[in-house]
Amino acid sequence: MTSEIPSTVLKYAESPVFTQDTVPEKLTSLHDTKAGVWGRLCVLEGSLSYIIPGPPQSRTVIKAGEIGIIRPEEPHRVEMVGPVRFKIEFCR
Repeated sequence: MTSEIPSTVLKYAESPVFTQDTVPEKLTSLHDTKAGVWGRLCVLEGSLSYIIPGPPQSRTVIKAGEIGIIRPEEPHRVEMVGPVRFKIEFCR
């Protein structure tokens, strides 16, 4: 997982805040962002796993206060570790 979004991209939208009970199935299934769209996975409470299927598979646990970076067009999914609150900020 890349640790930074390029300085040339700006936030243009964000998701609602999701919990382990409200997360859409699309986010827990393999999906990607469009060309040129980056994401910031912002964990507000708890933790979740950010998974890139690979090969090799990559699994990163993102905890409250941490941000995971989603690269454009990279297949990924999230997995709940327990109670969690998170949102996604979209940049291009």
